[in-house]
Amino acid sequence: MAHDVVGLGCACLDFLGIVPHLPDQDDQVWMSDSTQQGGGMVSTALVTLSRLGVSTAFAGKVGNDMAGRAVKEEFDLYGVNSAHLSVEPGATTPVSMILVDESTGQRTIMAGGTTVEISPSEIPAGIIVDAKYLHLDTTGRRAALAAAEIARGSGVPVVLDADSLSRPQDIEDLLRATDYLIASRVFAEALTGRSDPAEAAESLTGYGSSVMVVTLGEEGSYTLAEGRSFHTPAFPVEVVDTTGAGDVFHGAYTFGLLQDWSLEKTAVFSSAVAALSCTRLGGRTGIPDLSRAMDFLREREAEHFDDGD
Repeated sequence: MAHDVVGLGCACLDFLGIVPHLPDQDDQVWMSDSTQQGGGMVSTALVTLSRLGVSTAFAGKVGNDMAGRAVKEEFDLYGVNSAHLSVEPGATTPVSMILVDESTGQRTIMAGGTTVEISPSEIPAGIIVDAKYLHLDTTGRRAALAAAEIARGSGVPVVLDADSLSRPQDIEDLLRATDYLIASRVFAEALTGRSDPAEAAESLTGYGSSVMVVTLGEEGSYTLAEGRSFHTPAFPVEVVDTTGAGDVFHGAYTFGLLQDWSLEKTAVFSSAVAALSCTRLGGRTGIPDLSRAMDFLREREAEHFDDGD
């Protein structure tokens, strides 16, 4: 079975709690709400696409533990094909403990577990060549690059979520194999040394991506492509938790690409879906379906979505 979007990257489990304030040392605070949800950049982007009605599949690894089983169960719950999610005996699935400040929605993240990476030889090439898009993150660089090369050899566009530059030594080849580079402000500044998003985007286009997007959190996003550039503001919402908002943005952006929308319309749509995801605790419970997202855009009389299309 062919899938619209295949993703390869990290799959993890998040434990989240809302607290009145982030605790000091030896402090005790009471959580007003808590939840357990799957996480990971590509993983949550695929869940977003599935919520929007897109056929998706994930390739990667988890440990043979409770967290790994929970990750698979949640993929199945959201309709993400997990046939190529393999289990690594003796490995520990990555887990994050996330405290969310009730007054701001901002987070403190404590991550742990074994890095469980798929090797290039384990990549399911068949599902990649049959896909319409390949979505990657920067966690397993060797496998990501091998998957990107398979995709590009088959004419499948590559979308890369470049979120962190914790390992800069092997990133450039992956950037050169990317068609749509969507980088966080932190990544863009760390790699280019430019704090201005426009200047950073200009530098990043040197790696050859046809579309360059820098995400700016509550300030929206900046796009440089086809000899033009524009800024897309974020939608104001009542924020509960910003966990996963960037991952959701990436999934929604790939949805826009699948619709063959203009880059302006795609950026507005992605901003709306990411904003809605911030209205619930966790990276996934707030992800809207397509009908909810379109209603939100029309309610806000958003540009490119006020004509009923």
